[in-house]
Amino acid sequence: MLQAFTKNYQDESTDAGFQFTFYCDVCGDGYKSSFIESETYKKKKNTKFFGSIANIGGNLIGGRAGRVGGAVGSTTNAMGDRHADKSPEWRKEFEAAFQKAQNESKKYFHRCPGNNVYVCDQCWNEDAGLCTGCAPRQEVYVAQAHAGAMKRNIDEKAATATVWEGKIESKTTVCPSCGKPAGAGKFCNNCGFSMDQKPCPRCGAKNNPNVRFCNNCGANTQEAPSSQSTAPAPPAGKCQACGFENDPGKKFCGECGGKL
Repeated sequence: MLQAFTKNYQDESTDAGFQFTFYCDVCGDGYKSSFIESETYKKKKNTKFFGSIANIGGNLIGGRAGRVGGAVGSTTNAMGDRHADKSPEWRKEFEAAFQKAQNESKKYFHRCPGNNVYVCDQCWNEDAGLCTGCAPRQEVYVAQAHAGAMKRNIDEKAATATVWEGKIESKTTVCPSCGKPAGAGKFCNNCGFSMDQKPCPRCGAKNNPNVRFCNNCGANTQEAPSSQSTAPAPPAGKCQACGFENDPGKKFCGECGGKL
């Protein structure tokens, strides 16, 4: 039974020849071994050109692979069930090619004594003699810690920052003409009706321009203030019945209960 130096590999062999890709256990990048053509297949086809889609030379490749490669399954038997129907001659060639591919690929990997995984040069800490999973490179770890602290500081400051101090108004002004929301301007957004309120000629309270009677005192808002009377107006808030001085804007006397 053939044993691979790492379980994280893929058998890409075909009838035409043999090729294998071995993957880093940390980052998943891989190395594809050189293609080895099958003498058995060559004799059978009686041609010198075949395997045009296979890679002729070994090369490093990127990309993450699954923990279980192609036809390998979870077993450590490199031959597996995939090639059970092949001839004894082909299977013998496979064994030799697999061993050659491992010898070619091993130089691109390091076996970590800390966790027994095989990793590529990028995932190997040469100073510590361990993979970067067991011993991260100092400059990388410092940069990661610094970035993490910066993010925490920003989040803490953002949580206590005051970014808006305006008032939240929930009141919606309805246009007295069309009955729809009028907006905050002087004219209705929907129909253009003037939203300027006019004061009551008696009490001065603000009313919508189309009302006939004051919403505060009931006076006729269409009448102009009387200019015939020469008597001085009573002081604001003073009760005419008892003379008690009430605060301006009160409607009833706080002393006798009379209407102001």
